[in-house]
Amino acid sequence: MNAINSKKKSGTDWQFLTAESDEGIDYSDIPKLGAEFWKKAELRLPQKKESLTLRLDHDVVAWFRSAGRGYQTKMNAVLRSYMRSAKHA
Repeated sequence: MNAINSKKKSGTDWQFLTAESDEGIDYSDIPKLGAEFWKKAELRLPQKKESLTLRLDHDVVAWFRSAGRGYQTKMNAVLRSYMRSAKHA
């Protein structure tokens, strides 16, 4: 978390959550994970990002920025999608 994000007030009702017991949680829509799941489970850590300078057309950047927060993540997703499709071509 960076300094900008840490100054925002959380929308979470921490007093309610602290007072709430686990018995009050509704798990009805969550399947139980049995031994078979854990046999196949594997730890997947996030990939390291590389910082670089990239020259893009102004209108392309403006279009992604107009979608709001996370536009760089969306740009990465578009590039990843292209990369995967090019591998299979």
